[in-house]
Amino acid sequence: MKPSALNKIKVVAMDVDGVLTDGRIVYDDNGKELKFFDAHDGCGINRVRQAGLKAAVISARGCRAVKARTDDLKIDAVYLDAYPKITAYEDMLKALNVQDDEVCFIGDDLPDLQILKRVGFAVAVANAAPEALKAADYVTKKTGGRGAVREVCEKILKAQGKWTGE
Repeated sequence: MKPSALNKIKVVAMDVDGVLTDGRIVYDDNGKELKFFDAHDGCGINRVRQAGLKAAVISARGCRAVKARTDDLKIDAVYLDAYPKITAYEDMLKALNVQDDEVCFIGDDLPDLQILKRVGFAVAVANAAPEALKAADYVTKKTGGRGAVREVCEKILKAQGKWTGE
């Protein structure tokens, strides 16, 4: 990764299970799927959007909890039940009018590989599959669902001179 790669980023896109969550899929007694999201990740996404960058989610699965979280965070582009993910990624490029080198993608597993290999800044969370770790320009110190997204948002915004601690 060239240092200038972070300066080009206009979109922070991410997977959900294993990135915005810790990867567990939990069902209650009624069969309702539950997700656990980290508030620090949400703060990072909000900071990205406040700084003028876009945020996107591309997930092979979808559920009401994810829809509620992406609505709450006002995510600019949301693609759920997207498999293969590369098709949704190409739709996102068009919808947000950006090129590959202007996108950071945060992934953790095999369905993310095609996107990780195309973007300007490919990120794997610390507990990602070996193949995702190998494809990444950067591996987070934090694990998925535990602040990894915030770590990436902060890294990009600091590189662009847009991070404020206020």
